[in-house]
Amino acid sequence: MREPVLVSACLLGLATRYDGKRITEPVVEILKERYLLIPVCPEQLGGLATPRPAAEILDGDGFSVLAGKARVLTHEGREVTRNFLRGAEEVLKICRMLRIRRAFLKAKSPSCGLTPRVGVTAALLLSEGVEILELG
Repeated sequence: MREPVLVSACLLGLATRYDGKRITEPVVEILKERYLLIPVCPEQLGGLATPRPAAEILDGDGFSVLAGKARVLTHEGREVTRNFLRGAEEVLKICRMLRIRRAFLKAKSPSCGLTPRVGVTAALLLSEGVEILELG
């Protein structure tokens, strides 16, 4: 049986990006042969719609958000911290249910990314020992 791994749903061409655009990451075709891909979108799992305004973490990174020391705001100024936290928690539940230890997540995302700063979901998964590889 192939190892289950999380994959940011947007990398699979699903319309889950904040702007609703579909993208695909070519390396996903290779990953499909080796792993059982489990698509997730933390922002949707946290209750945000697609499309939605772009958001960013202010005053820190995902670890700071988890610690209650930073917030996530849309570019329009609406606070969406609770949505990001709820989505991260839901993704962690999926990892625990399926015993997932590895994730391929979208770069430059305030939820999934590791760069330019660690996103909220990425921070929670890292703190639980999930290995994250960044794509896109």
